[in-house]
Amino acid sequence: MKYFDQAPIFKLYGGRDEWSRSERVHCETIASRSRLHHWHIRPHRHAGLYQILYLHRGRAVVCLDEARHAVQGPAWVEIPQAFVHGFEFDEDCAGHVVTIAYPLLQHLIHLLGPRAVPPSQPVIHTLDRHDGAGLRAAFAHLNAQYLSRDDFRDARIEAWLTLIYARLRSRHPGADPEGPRRARGLEHHTRFGELLEASYAVHHDVAWYAARLGMTAAHLNVITRAHAGKSPLQLIHERLALEAGRSLIYTSMTIGEISDALGFSEPAHFTRFFRKAAGESPRAFRQHAWDQDEVPPEAAPVRGSPRT
Repeated sequence: MKYFDQAPIFKLYGGRDEWSRSERVHCETIASRSRLHHWHIRPHRHAGLYQILYLHRGRAVVCLDEARHAVQGPAWVEIPQAFVHGFEFDEDCAGHVVTIAYPLLQHLIHLLGPRAVPPSQPVIHTLDRHDGAGLRAAFAHLNAQYLSRDDFRDARIEAWLTLIYARLRSRHPGADPEGPRRARGLEHHTRFGELLEASYAVHHDVAWYAARLGMTAAHLNVITRAHAGKSPLQLIHERLALEAGRSLIYTSMTIGEISDALGFSEPAHFTRFFRKAAGESPRAFRQHAWDQDEVPPEAAPVRGSPRT
């Protein structure tokens, strides 16, 4: 791929910090982002994110690596992490884009079983009109829950996402033992992500992860920089900071309790780590999150009142 190394890595297209909060899934309409870029999403890639594009109506050109595919709705496209992709939409296109963090994707696979393993390469699925109509309603419900602040919002989002993903996998099983295998470097990067998800709170060093993958720390560094644009240590720290942010926003645990849960020897060490990662103290981060919601902590039914 001539432009693989040059393709920018985005959390979401157009910026590195657009996915607010500590969420594991993002949902939006095709138009909401594409119209900002004149309906042309240039080739880019994502690290640690799995993306589903559901095209309900209209025509699009889907760029996958160096190939261009003309797609007519209803259809959907699956894009695993690290694959270069871009889109050129007609202005009458309608549909949704769902971006899933790999920890949540692994949760769905565990819940649904081995047939729910996604394909290792990007795939385009064409749909008949009946399938398209049913999926349109499911994606609309998912998007509505994503935009809401209702009670049990996260559970509702996960329920709709599970239904959509189960429907996708029931019609198009992802695992294909006879199909082309992804590059070994990408497999190692994915495996590193799985190990990190299971062990981030234990504070293992890079050498520990490399040994579990059967390679040197220097080799692991090459792999993560190629596929995520970051060192293994950066990814380890980001995962810890992500969980810390979730705990600060969505739970009522004290700073000390969060510090213990994330494996820090004392709250002062956790506070220094979080300040370096987030640019502010845990206490300030929590307060800013509540202020952005415009809901007093004591009035929030899901998260509870912070006790810091």
